Amino acid sequence: MNNELDKKWYSAGGCAGMCVDLTLFPLDTIKTRLQSQQGFYKAGGFRGIYAGVPSAAIGSFPSAAAFFVTYESTKSLFTGYSATNLAPITHMLAASLGEIVACLIRVPTEVVKQRTQASPSLNTYRVLLNTLQEEGFRGLYRGYGSTVLREIPFSLVQFPLWEYLKVLSK
Repeated sequence: MNNELDKKWYSAGGCAGMCVDLTLFPLDTIKTRLQSQQGFYKAGGFRGIYAGVPSAAIGSFPSAAAFFVTYESTKSLFTGYSATNLAPITHMLAASLGEIVACLIRVPTEVVKQRTQASPSLNTYRVLLNTLQEEGFRGLYRGYGSTVLREIPFSLVQFPLWEYLKVLSK
């Protein structure tokens, strides 16, 4: 890929991810609090529904951008296979690698965001510091493997289907 195209994918992917994450943030907070061990109301109920939004805002753009840059770069590496029956496999591989890379950014921001959502009396920065002090850097990656395993199946279906529908629409 050329540098100009990389910038487009980075910007488009980042903006799309950020718009989705910030629009749906209140619903995500409610879901997190419903799943909290302390219970919905003790975790904050409907108070501070935007608790943790700084973490989501900071991580959303680079995470989505990293996915799309990785996805498009991987596709371009296998351009010879795109016109064959192997195209869906190329798209599956590209999407899987995209998720693995994006989760390197997404998981730490999710850890901090969810902990802030479940403890709205603490701010994002305090939750980050507490996590680093109590668990170290590895604490930010708690759940990385399970998150990747959750994301990849969706991408295995979504992106080959997306690419197929793009071809049909031409």
